[in-house]
Amino acid sequence: MPKSDFHEDDDDDDDDVVFLGSPAGGGVNSEDPSVPKPVEAQQRYRTLECRNFWRAGTYEVPSGPLHRARRAALESYDFDRARVHPKFLHSNATSHKWAFGAVAELLDNAVDEIHNGATFVKVDKINNLKDNSPVLLFQDDGGGMDPEGIRRCMSLGFSSKRLKTTIGQYGNGFKTSTMRLGADAIVFSRASRGSCVTLSIGLLSYTFLRRTLKDDIFVPMLDFQIINGQIIPLSSNSQDEWDSSLKTIIEWSPFSSKEELLLQFEDIGLHGTKVLIYNLWMNDDGLLELDFEDDEEDILLRDQAYSGGFSRSNKEIVHCHISYTLKYSLRAYASILYLRKFSSFQIILRGKPVEQVNLADEMKFMKTITYKPQVCKDAEDVSVRVTIGFAKEAPVLGIFGFNVYHKNRLIMPFWKVVQEGSSRGRCVIGVFEANFMEPAHDKQDFERTPLFIRLEAKLRQIVLDYWKHNCHLIGYQSYSTKTEKRKLKDSDKHSYEHSSKTQHKMPSVHVDGVTRLDVSAAEPSGQACAQYSIVEQSELGEDSEDIEIMDISDPTLIEKISEESIQLFMRRAELQLKTAQLKQTVEELEHELEEAKNRYSQLVADLETRRTQQVKK
Repeated sequence: MPKSDFHEDDDDDDDDVVFLGSPAGGGVNSEDPSVPKPVEAQQRYRTLECRNFWRAGTYEVPSGPLHRARRAALESYDFDRARVHPKFLHSNATSHKWAFGAVAELLDNAVDEIHNGATFVKVDKINNLKDNSPVLLFQDDGGGMDPEGIRRCMSLGFSSKRLKTTIGQYGNGFKTSTMRLGADAIVFSRASRGSCVTLSIGLLSYTFLRRTLKDDIFVPMLDFQIINGQIIPLSSNSQDEWDSSLKTIIEWSPFSSKEELLLQFEDIGLHGTKVLIYNLWMNDDGLLELDFEDDEEDILLRDQAYSGGFSRSNKEIVHCHISYTLKYSLRAYASILYLRKFSSFQIILRGKPVEQVNLADEMKFMKTITYKPQVCKDAEDVSVRVTIGFAKEAPVLGIFGFNVYHKNRLIMPFWKVVQEGSSRGRCVIGVFEANFMEPAHDKQDFERTPLFIRLEAKLRQIVLDYWKHNCHLIGYQSYSTKTEKRKLKDSDKHSYEHSSKTQHKMPSVHVDGVTRLDVSAAEPSGQACAQYSIVEQSELGEDSEDIEIMDISDPTLIEKISEESIQLFMRRAELQLKTAQLKQTVEELEHELEEAKNRYSQLVADLETRRTQQVKK
């Protein structure tokens, strides 16, 4: 990106900048406050030119004498550390291909605070006080973070979560999730450690780092301590560094003063954390990736809804099913995000609690199977209880797949372990908790280890066995019936071959002096021939186990046939309409072609006339 798009920092401010995770607060005043900018220009300056997440990481890193001098000055600090370029914030966040995966990371942080007394996490949309743009809010009433804790949170690769019940373990979730949802995030946290009450503020701003040409990640921090009811600034270094951090946060955050910053702690309570994500990412059409307008009680993902492969009569049911809505509805996804229901904790989405759904309650003809994976030789024996059954909507909808959890958290929703086109396994869903495997960093998949591959093969076997013994419960032909029909087919085929041999030796009788064939003797072979013809018709499919056969004893058979007839008539009407439209389009194109030919002929005639006139001259 051209240098003119950025604003240069004053060299004198370099000492006031804090590095990501360092214990001192600090920041950079990136422009001379004595030179005012128009309000609109300031707002444009505080946002990136490219608001599309997948393209925001592509920009040129500046170079030149000034930047080399600044880099040398920064490297002269008297401590050793790894330098991290701001581009890493973006590339690190690309691990979240799905935006709701980033939201889930922030929900996990709040759920992990349950052991510190958290009772809720709020997810909502508020407005930026400076430009009225949407801001995504996450707020919980957990234990909060003291000055040291917030620096650990906003540094890279650090995690203090070592309990077996906690979900986060890489110490990377906050950075990847916030940067995946928006270009900037500001954190407010209040903590009580004994008699010491602290207020901490941290700003992680990709916009600030880009606009000020930073070649290292700096996070300005502010700390306060409440003493005798008074809020006192808390600085581990000089007051100048604290003031510099305040200026940076005020310039690059949605707030315009220290008083506005402190107001954010009023609704936090005695302890808790508030995360505000702003300059939210947009899609290719210039619209916010997160949709706050279509449903006042939900947050939706644009461009995620898809209903292909279903008939018109089934689409309405599909649109309401959790396997479909979780792709674009945060309320639906959050309802199944945790396996066990909370007893004293709520996810409050846009002012309304999320009702948790136990996927086992969405099954019929349930069965529990115990699976003992072979983890490793020295490991303790692991036993996994797999709950499997048919979806309640079976056999109307072909919804199937396993919902795999890890430490109570959903990792893979409706994971398909059997071939999607096959009828075997249709409508079979399952749920289990796989704590014996480690999830990927984005917590949307598992590492592709031999253990995972063995699990996939075992689940496929479980599905096929369950289908084999229970498919008749939802109207499919049972395997025992299929076996009997195969035997009958073999018997009928043998009878047909026998009748074919004897057909040429049919006895004749004399009636009224006329020789006729004995038709009564041929009746059995004719019956066998008819039966054989029917059996041959059933052999049209390559895999007889995948043929769907309707149960003629089903009392709703007439309704089903009527529904199918209606669908066919509607399909016919659609095709007729499309045919008429195509015919009209063809006529319009033919008319345009004819006009083009006429214009061409006219141009040729004009050209010929001009040539003739030039020759005469």
